[in-house]
Amino acid sequence: MAVRDKNPNLPPALTFAPISQAVLETLEEGVAVFDAHARLVYANERARRVIDGLGDAAQRGDALRERLMTLGGRARPLKHSAAELGEVVFLPTGDQTRTLAEQERQAILDALDVTQGKLAEAARRLGISRTTLWRRLRAYGLRPDGRSGHGPAVRA
Repeated sequence: MAVRDKNPNLPPALTFAPISQAVLETLEEGVAVFDAHARLVYANERARRVIDGLGDAAQRGDALRERLMTLGGRARPLKHSAAELGEVVFLPTGDQTRTLAEQERQAILDALDVTQGKLAEAARRLGISRTTLWRRLRAYGLRPDGRSGHGPAVRA
């Protein structure tokens, strides 16, 4: 979900790698990402549901951010080194105890499920190489069919 501004003086909005989007989609809480110009860059499914429920009046920039904050959102700066890229607003709605690794593991399992174990297709959907996917499978103790343990490869 990206907001397109008509102002040509603004730089293009941030983009996220597919694996980043997949990880954000596995979060139990809503996540809305704003760039440094207060444009909504990305919202996971849970945040989109909340935003859709707010109506058109709060669909842009600071007004949307402020509405999300009044709903109990927690804002955190989005940085790369010292550069401020924008802000992330987390909407409380679920299990706060899952680690990033658990969320990444779930994103990989979801991609493998959707692609029926086809590694090349799952890697493409996640925006990573097959080699990286194999490394992550091994790190999480998974087989390509999504079960625990190591076994023979399925369709690549």
